[in-house]
Amino acid sequence: MVIQDYYEGRAFDAYTFFGAHLEYGGVMFRTYAPNAKAIEVIGEFNNWNGFYMTKEGTSGVFSAFISNAEPGQMYKYRIHGADGSITDKSDPYGFRTELRPNSASYIVDMNSFRFTDSEWMNRRTNNYNSPMNIYEIHTGSWKMKPGDEGSPAEERWYSYRELAEPLIEYLKKHRYTHVEVMPLAEHPADCSWGYQVTGFFSPTSRYGTPDDLKYFVNECHNAGIGVITDFVPVHFAVDGYSLVKYDGTALYEYPNTGAGASEWGTYNFNYFRGESRSFMQSAANYWLTEYHFDGIRMDAISNIIYWQGDAKRGVNNGAVNFIRSMNSGLHHLHPTALLMAEDSTNYLKVTAPVEYDGLGFDYKWDMGWMNDTLDFFRTPPDERPVHYHKITFSMQYFYNELYLLPFSHDENVHGKATIIQKMWGDYDVKFPQCRALYAYMYTHPGKKLNFMGGEFAQFREWDEKREQDWDMLKYPLHDSFLRFITDLSLLYTSNPALYEAEYNSDCFRWLEADAPEDCIYIYEREAGGRKVLVVLNFSDKNRENYTVGVDKEEIFTEVLYSDSSIYSGNTPTVPAKPVKSEKQPYKWHKFSFKDTFAPFSAKIYEVSPLSKC
Repeated sequence: MVIQDYYEGRAFDAYTFFGAHLEYGGVMFRTYAPNAKAIEVIGEFNNWNGFYMTKEGTSGVFSAFISNAEPGQMYKYRIHGADGSITDKSDPYGFRTELRPNSASYIVDMNSFRFTDSEWMNRRTNNYNSPMNIYEIHTGSWKMKPGDEGSPAEERWYSYRELAEPLIEYLKKHRYTHVEVMPLAEHPADCSWGYQVTGFFSPTSRYGTPDDLKYFVNECHNAGIGVITDFVPVHFAVDGYSLVKYDGTALYEYPNTGAGASEWGTYNFNYFRGESRSFMQSAANYWLTEYHFDGIRMDAISNIIYWQGDAKRGVNNGAVNFIRSMNSGLHHLHPTALLMAEDSTNYLKVTAPVEYDGLGFDYKWDMGWMNDTLDFFRTPPDERPVHYHKITFSMQYFYNELYLLPFSHDENVHGKATIIQKMWGDYDVKFPQCRALYAYMYTHPGKKLNFMGGEFAQFREWDEKREQDWDMLKYPLHDSFLRFITDLSLLYTSNPALYEAEYNSDCFRWLEADAPEDCIYIYEREAGGRKVLVVLNFSDKNRENYTVGVDKEEIFTEVLYSDSSIYSGNTPTVPAKPVKSEKQPYKWHKFSFKDTFAPFSAKIYEVSPLSKC
């Protein structure tokens, strides 16, 4: 690392300099605390008695070489702050931390694991013209070890290493291309799910060691599964052993609480400081470099763009410049890594390249699509004609950014109800609606993300202390729902019409987007030499011999019908007979065909030219 780059916010490798690093004959410790009066290293190697570090001139860097320190030993920095405080801190650049509530850092040999995923890394892409079907999980509660639910969570967690085999098998079986793990950086409170971080370079010890996490990623790659990690660049936890007033002054945070205190009871990073910029962009690079993660989903980007996430307060230029610099640098270092923004604002050019005044993300979560769609499905059927265009609206702005369609953990907690529970009506009528909802999602342009449990229609809201309700699969409605999602995922990942050139407006076309009384939507997707036609009936009425207007004489072969009996629908599952469009004008279309569409259903056709019949 070039120290001047660190000061000026240009460093992406600060973790290779700061922290505890193995050197010949011992361990070198370095920390940055320019206003500290003195700093001691305390640890298992000196019976937690202080060893004073040397302040390197006016650099703000304190260092100490300890010959008898070894990997696996714990340590802290005892900081004599500028404000007169004496506080034991974990290492901001520590590679591993004790399990909560303890907070000591560990000395780690970062070169002890050998990756065997070079084939995956060499052929990895940004997935612009490839399917991306993401399964979001909370590592501790996807599945748990058998035991008493009242026992401490740590007794039931699977380690990263133990989780690899069953999770990979599940992902492959149900046709997911990527897994996204909720934040794995060390955090003190289980209930924060990792969004209130104390160790930005430290994989949480809840599930094992750094080598265990590397093993997990390596196994996923060798099975053809990409791995995305959630990342928290906006704020940090207020626990005294972490970054708060690290040297007795506001080193990482803003000096005033008006800008510094966040809505989550944390402190916002002060990105007007070069040291804070270097710290965070080095953390992002660390996860991509040292753990081979395929992408980073960045949380709460609206709070980067605007002061406190409020557009009325104005743009936070320091933070926006930071995110541009970080994304540009990460793309240079990792050209095929995925950078994703969870952003609920209308800020322009989130996914435009930095050189074109964009923020430089690869994808943006389409929160508008998610909210409009779920609001629509909460609405009683007799009111849906009034809200008809909540479904069509997303395509009016879709090509402004490179969007990803998310049904994330946030839509399954805090009284919001799970996706299936959000559907209007009683238990039985929720299932056909939810099947139609997912068919719409998977045939709408944009990458896909779904939170665990949604694939088998879990009704109970997610709780980080409990595993998913896997026993629900003994009930036919839930088991057949999982079969439907699996078949839908297979169709999505195997048909180029549903993923190639999806950000090209020439590849999507509405055939019916003005039938509010019928609550019918019809569109085509075409790419990669393939074409599909989708008919959605979001009403509670059976549409028998319904006319579908098209523009050519073609063959339409049903490839998936959400009302099929194999999915617990009411239509017998029989081989579909191809339907040929006839020269019968309908509305503005020159051709048409007729078919029947059950209430709350989606039907997907493969379209082929007449000559291929």
